[in-house]
Amino acid sequence: MSVTKEMKQELIEKFGGNSQNSGKAEVQVAILTARINDLRNHFSEHKKDHASRRGLMQMVGKRRRLLDYMKAKDVERYRTIIKELKIRK
Repeated sequence: MSVTKEMKQELIEKFGGNSQNSGKAEVQVAILTARINDLRNHFSEHKKDHASRRGLMQMVGKRRRLLDYMKAKDVERYRTIIKELKIRK
């Protein structure tokens, strides 16, 4: 199941503060994480889908860059989003 419009709106409201604030780094990381998790399930069924795997790697890289930005600007925001999304073990 892909990330629907309603799911994105929930993530925007949860991490952005209101429904209009979709530009915050936290919101972007949350949406990318949802899409990455969705694709991870896709690859368990479609092992040879290399085109989608490339897109997955691009999303992971973008999320990594956003997290690095957050870590440089405000470590507490970074730690909060990591804990909330359960990205790091």
